[in-house]
Amino acid sequence: MRTHLARIPSFFALLLAFSCSPKATFRIIDKPITWNSEREQLSIQYLKDRHGLDKSTATIEPQMVVVHWTAIKTVEVTFDVFNPPTLGGRADLTGASNLNVSSQFLIDRDGTIFRLLPDTTFARHVIGLNYLAIGIENIGGEDMPLTKAQLKANELLIRHLKRKYPIDYVIGHHEYQNFQNTNLWKENDPNYRTVKSDPGDKFMNQLRKKLSDLNLKPVPKL
Repeated sequence: MRTHLARIPSFFALLLAFSCSPKATFRIIDKPITWNSEREQLSIQYLKDRHGLDKSTATIEPQMVVVHWTAIKTVEVTFDVFNPPTLGGRADLTGASNLNVSSQFLIDRDGTIFRLLPDTTFARHVIGLNYLAIGIENIGGEDMPLTKAQLKANELLIRHLKRKYPIDYVIGHHEYQNFQNTNLWKENDPNYRTVKSDPGDKFMNQLRKKLSDLNLKPVPKL
């Protein structure tokens, strides 16, 4: 079994320090989910079947960050959900592919940032946009509003990603359908949609205010 560690210097948790300003630092803890031949092949097939992209590797060219909440209360349980290569049990998703959902990043309630997959490795987390979107999951949900620490961690992580990649958009998962009429949208089935509420307008408005100096593009209107 391979765990996509070719690009990660150590098998153990790797602490990375990054300075966005003299007063703002954060670290990323590598906690890789399983990446084996099955997950890679399912990802390549998803890119072809859903996004119409014929690729030899399951990689993305990031242009967008999509912010989520988990609706799961702990990092440990979330990791266990994302870790298997295949879904199992979710009829609303298995009809499109048996590839498991996942995300590149996961942020705990205290703002701790975990990297589950390398930045440019494909993850299934947003219909129509996976092929260009980095996903950030946050521990929380309707009954667990995201915290100030998570807001700060999202800001610092997105600033870090913006320095590395040509990120044009930062959106909430609940806003993804606004891209259906843009040239970024790639989903072969016009009926494959799910309704999302995460992480909500309040959190995204707060996050966008903190990122206003990045001059990100606005979410298209439906």
